[in-house]
Amino acid sequence: MSEEKRTKRLARVDQTLCAACGVCMKVCPKKAIAVYKGLYARVEEALCIGCKKCAKECPASIIMIQEVDR
Repeated sequence: MSEEKRTKRLARVDQTLCAACGVCMKVCPKKAIAVYKGLYARVEEALCIGCKKCAKECPASIIMIQEVDR
C-alpha cells in the first residue's frame, strides 16, 4: 500500500513589503487574514483555503500561494 503525499495551498504574505492596506483581509472568504498592529497582514494557516483571492487583489502583488505538505 503506497502512502500518498497530501498538499494544501496557503497564502503567504511578504511582511517586509506589506503596506497593511487591508484589501486582502476584505476579500478573504474565510476571514483568514488580519492586519497585525497596523504593520502587515498575517495569514491564519488553519483557516486559509488557498483560494487565491487575496493574491489576485493585493495592490502590491506581494501575496503568493504556496503548496505545503500536510
